[in-house]
Amino acid sequence: MEQPYAIEMLNITKRFPGIVANDNITLQLKKGEIHALLGENGAGKSTLMSVLFGLYRPEEGVIKKDGQIVEIKDPNDANALGIGMVHQHFKLVECFSVLDNIIMGMEPCKHGFLQKAEAREKVMALSDKYGLSVDPDALVEDITVGMQQRTEILKMLYRENEILIFDEPTAVLTPQEIDELMQIMRGLAAEGKSILFISHKLNEIMSVADRCSVLRKGKYIGTVNIADTSREELSRMMVGRDVEFKVRKADAKPADTILKVENLTVASKVHSNNAVKGVSFEARAGEIVCIAGIDGNGQTELVYGITGLEPVKSGKVTLCGKDITSAPIRQRSIMGMSHIPEDRHKHGMVLDYSLEYNLVLQRYFEPEFVNKAGFLKRSAIRAYAERLIKQFDVRSGQGPVTTARSMSGGNQQKAIVAREMDKETKLLIAVQPTRGLDIGAIEYIHKQIVAQRDAGKAVLLVSLELDEVMALADRILVMYEGEIVGELDPKTTSVEELGLYMAGAKREEAK
Repeated sequence: MEQPYAIEMLNITKRFPGIVANDNITLQLKKGEIHALLGENGAGKSTLMSVLFGLYRPEEGVIKKDGQIVEIKDPNDANALGIGMVHQHFKLVECFSVLDNIIMGMEPCKHGFLQKAEAREKVMALSDKYGLSVDPDALVEDITVGMQQRTEILKMLYRENEILIFDEPTAVLTPQEIDELMQIMRGLAAEGKSILFISHKLNEIMSVADRCSVLRKGKYIGTVNIADTSREELSRMMVGRDVEFKVRKADAKPADTILKVENLTVASKVHSNNAVKGVSFEARAGEIVCIAGIDGNGQTELVYGITGLEPVKSGKVTLCGKDITSAPIRQRSIMGMSHIPEDRHKHGMVLDYSLEYNLVLQRYFEPEFVNKAGFLKRSAIRAYAERLIKQFDVRSGQGPVTTARSMSGGNQQKAIVAREMDKETKLLIAVQPTRGLDIGAIEYIHKQIVAQRDAGKAVLLVSLELDEVMALADRILVMYEGEIVGELDPKTTSVEELGLYMAGAKREEAK
C-alpha cells in the first residue's frame, strides 16, 4: 500500500478584497522530502502556507495530514499537528530576549515555577547541533535581521515539529549561512521531517529541493522533479517568459564626489565595542560602490550613521560638499539622499497606511502634493501612486488604497524601491534592495539601479548576495569587524577572493 502524503492541500481557495490569492490550488508534500514552492511576488505562496499554519481559513478546499482530513483553525492547531513555520516577516517580541522568544508558549515548568535553565540547555544544544549560534540573552530589538532569522528557526526546532515551513528563510542570510541552512534542511529531511521551502532563488531550489510546485497570479502551474528540470524552465513557469540572468552594463564613468565619509565611528547597540570604527570612503556620481561583508560586521550601523537613523560618535559625512553629519533625516532627503532600508517594516513603511500614502511619505509636503492651505491634494497623490504602481509592477488587491500591511513582502519592497528611485536625488543608498523579490522583479530592479548610475547618480549598494555584488558593483569595499579591510575591482577579483576578505582571512590598507 502506498504511503500517504505527509500533507495534502486539496483545491484550496482563499479570497481577499479585490483579489483571489489562492485559486483552487492543490499541493502534496511527501514524507521526508524538501518541496519547494516557487512563484512571483504576490503569487499566493505565503497565503497558501498561512492557510496551512492556521493564520487564514480558506473559503474552499480541505487539508489532509497523513491521509486524514484535519481542521486547522489557528496556529495552536497547527503546532498540535506538528506543523511549524518560519515566517517571512518574523513573529518575534522585540523587547523580549532571544531565549524568551524561542520558548514562548512552550515554557518548561515544575510545581508552577519556570525552569529557564532547562530551556536554555535545550536551546543551546539545538543551536550547537544545527550551527545556529545565537546569544540567548540578547534583546531581539538589538540583534541583526540575520540573527532574528536564526531565532525563528530555533523556535520551530524547539517545538519538535515534523512539518517545517520555511517562508523565504534565506532572504536575510549571508552566502555562508545559506550553505549552512541548506545542510540543516538536508539533515532535517534525512531525519524524516517534511519541509516546505518557499524561495525566489532558483539556485537554492535546484541545490536542495526534491520537487518544486509553481504558482503564478494565484493559480497552480505545475509540479516538477528538480532532477528533471533547469533554472530556465523554472523561471519560465514562474513568470511566463524568458528571464535574463546576466546584468548588462557599460563601464562606469565616475565624476564628482557625491558622498564623502571621513573617519566615521558608530556605537554598537549590542556590545560595548564600536560597530563602525573609523571608516572612510567616497562615492562618486556615475558609479556603484558596493559595501560587501558578512551580516553583523557594521554595514547596518554604517548606513544608519550616513542616513541619520543613528547618531555617530565621531567622524564626518558630506553630501555634495555639505556637512550633513548632524542633519535631520528630512534635510538629508531634501538635499538629495534616497534610502532603500534593510528592514522594510521598521524603516521603510507605515504598515497601517495605504499604499498611496506610503509612496509619498517623503514628499507629501511638496507643492505637487499639498496646497497653500496645508491640505493634501488627494487626486495628485492618487495619480502619482498609480503611475509608480504600473511602472514598478506593484501588485495589490485594491490598488493605491490597499493597506501596506496586507501586501506581500516582495510587493512592499517594490513599493519602497519605486518611491526611493523616483525621487530627484544625487545619492541612492540601497540596502538589500532585492531582498524577497522574485527573479523577474530582481531583473527589473538591477536594470533600474544601473539606470540610476547612468543618469549621473552615486549609488551606495549594501548587499549580502555575492552574485548581486559581482554583477552590479563598479567598486567593492569589504567590511569586517567594523572596518573596511579591502577595496576590490569586480573585473579582476573572484568570488573566492571576495569571500576571504569577508571572512577576515585577507586584509589590505583601504585605498
